[in-house]
Amino acid sequence: MPAKSNSLKSLSDLKQVQRSLAEQREREAAAAAERAAAQKKRLADQDLFSRAIGATQPLRRKASVPLAPEPPAPIPVQQQLDDQRVLRESLSDEFDVSTLLDADDAMSFRRPGIHTDVTRKLRAGEWSIQRQLDLHGMRSDEAREALGAFIRDAWKQGVRCVRVVHGKGHGSPGKQPVLKAKVQRWLIQKNETLAFVQAKPAEGGGGALVVLLAPARR
Repeated sequence: MPAKSNSLKSLSDLKQVQRSLAEQREREAAAAAERAAAQKKRLADQDLFSRAIGATQPLRRKASVPLAPEPPAPIPVQQQLDDQRVLRESLSDEFDVSTLLDADDAMSFRRPGIHTDVTRKLRAGEWSIQRQLDLHGMRSDEAREALGAFIRDAWKQGVRCVRVVHGKGHGSPGKQPVLKAKVQRWLIQKNETLAFVQAKPAEGGGGALVVLLAPARR
């Protein structure tokens, strides 16, 4: 009897396994049928959309042009050369101006080829003074450097007429105008200087010079 009972139990387990397999196959078949129906519906929707919009063509892509990187700012070579020339420039205190200055009360100067009318008009104030440099209180070396930079910058910017105040020397040893003669020497050595005259009394008189600069190169 026990052997028969075991056989029935094994047969019962086998049938249970078979039922489980059959149920799993049914579920898989149902899932496959559902997926197939969903795919069929998607294809039908796509076909309907295609018929609705008609024939299409892909958009042409415009040829892209690679943009070159922005070039670096140009190096101001000429300006650097000019600045270096200014630094190298040496205005001598020993330069002899006695043969270049007009022998008048104001000791005016004009370069060879410059007509006397130029200095006359400078004295008369017919040139408008556009800039001024005051050298009061400066040592000789400081004044020389300041004057060189001032004249060069004014000339580069197209300024034609400037006033240079050197003082009357009241505060100098012996009450002598130390800078006056030096400023005259320095200005004559500057190629930008065409002429200069002593300023009118109302504009500094013997303590200042009115300087006419050459036209700047363009």
